[in-house]
Amino acid sequence: MRTATGPRVRSVPAVPVLVAPVLALCALVGALVWTIGYDGNFTDPAGLSWRYAACWALFALALLALRRVPARLVVAPVLAGAFAVAATGLVAEPRTSTDAYRYAWDGRVQSAGVSPYDHAPQDPALARLRDPWLFPAGAAACSGPDRARIPYSGPVPRCTRINRPSVHTIYPPVAEAYFLAVDRLSPGGARHKPLQIGAGVLSLAVTGALLLILRRRGADPRRAAYWAWCPAVPIEAVNNAHVDVLGVLLAVAGLGLVAARSLRRRACGGLVLGAAVATKLMPAIVLPGALSGVRRVRDAVAVLLPAAAFTALAYLPYVLLSHGSVLGYLGGYVAEEGYEDPSAGSRYALLRLVLPGEWAVPVLAAAMAGVCGYVLWRGDPRRPWSGALLVTGWAFALLTPGYSWYALLLVGLVALDGRWEWLGIAVAGPAVYVTGQAFGSRGAVSATAYGAAVLLVLVVTVVRWRRRRGEGPGARSA
Repeated sequence: MRTATGPRVRSVPAVPVLVAPVLALCALVGALVWTIGYDGNFTDPAGLSWRYAACWALFALALLALRRVPARLVVAPVLAGAFAVAATGLVAEPRTSTDAYRYAWDGRVQSAGVSPYDHAPQDPALARLRDPWLFPAGAAACSGPDRARIPYSGPVPRCTRINRPSVHTIYPPVAEAYFLAVDRLSPGGARHKPLQIGAGVLSLAVTGALLLILRRRGADPRRAAYWAWCPAVPIEAVNNAHVDVLGVLLAVAGLGLVAARSLRRRACGGLVLGAAVATKLMPAIVLPGALSGVRRVRDAVAVLLPAAAFTALAYLPYVLLSHGSVLGYLGGYVAEEGYEDPSAGSRYALLRLVLPGEWAVPVLAAAMAGVCGYVLWRGDPRRPWSGALLVTGWAFALLTPGYSWYALLLVGLVALDGRWEWLGIAVAGPAVYVTGQAFGSRGAVSATAYGAAVLLVLVVTVVRWRRRRGEGPGARSA
């Protein structure tokens, strides 16, 4: 084809350049089915770890193959891959987490007109709502490692699939509203599938939101594959049905709105970010990024006031309807997970390598204050997700959480910003959660996995910085 003003321009054939990413994607889908179909979390954590490693390796291979595809041809394979990858999460019941059973119970309790914050699952006052799926009976049914015994009378043991059945729920109001909606829309006897399908739909909605934001910003649509094809999505968002995926969707959409210069759109973004916080609390960590480079008070108020107002108003109906605290088991969970005692468990693993345990919390607070200050002062208001990724990434690196689904938020931010090196943090989560069982020491695995992830971030950051300096001002301007 010859242009009117220049030499012949060759058009790139679509089929050949798509062969490699399609083959890599098919291999990834097969590996995910192989992994999710394997029930080895308690019986064979080492074998499950190798399957996880294979999935992440094929994910990296698929991303490399996608780099050779022209931008104009990327959207279709990304979307097709998103559907295929998400569908793999439906091949089995939740494998490595029992949180979905609490979701199902909270939805059932609300459908019965009871506040989920008023009673623990084992409370006899809710015995009429129990069924054999969530509350099996008998020695055989209660012998599994994922079964929690509950008080019973008579010779037949009783247990539940719900973890921590003696404590009240911990989930915020938007998550509870989601559980109620899923329960109301679910046919009888559907068990865990509606929650998995709902999470799959939400994961696809995140992919759609990413593609829309990237297109409007003129950014590379390949970035959406960091989320759409990531193994953490089918494993944690779909198979384990973690409600975190709803928080990711709201956080991504909120940051996309905050990036606009219009105060009205920034206020809408604040509302959506407030909904994200009222889903899982953790998305509050993106708020410093949402305020990146803000110099005017009204710009900050336009985000923070709607976010705070939505969060408060979301809690209000449950406060009025509940007899107990709507914070539920939050305080107990923080203590149980070791955030208050830095000397135990796998939390603060990197800080405890170089500091006395009692220094971990104040050093963490100082470090995060420095990162947030940098983002607020030097961040790009047109790219709030960049600052949000920086704050979230370093918070994860210093806290070293041991639950792999927490990193779903980080994966969504990586897809917005494009700094792939932060995906190492997302790999460290399952390494601690699954591989730590095989080694019998989650603390050592946590320090190793998160240490390697931080090293990757630092090395790639230095390489990028040196490359930009080598290009010179003229090249950067171009």
